[in-house]
Amino acid sequence: MVVIRLTRRGAKNRPFYGVVVADQRMPRDGRFIEQVGTFDPRADKAPINLQLDRIEHWVKTGAKPSETVTGLIKKFRALQPVSA
Repeated sequence: MVVIRLTRRGAKNRPFYGVVVADQRMPRDGRFIEQVGTFDPRADKAPINLQLDRIEHWVKTGAKPSETVTGLIKKFRALQPVSA
């Protein structure tokens, strides 16, 4: 099963996360299929950066986002300006 989840990066006590599409059997920081975004919980400006078109593509092909990634997607969409 393909999942969309976080992978931890960054130094000790300075977390930084990548949002990746990976096989469920792979370890958290192991091999992944595609990187679709980043999340920096320590940043003041733009802590979430996602490629929504790629995420939607993977969800349509059967990938399942984790609970945390689902929350990040909702927050990212709320922060986006409304286009007319």
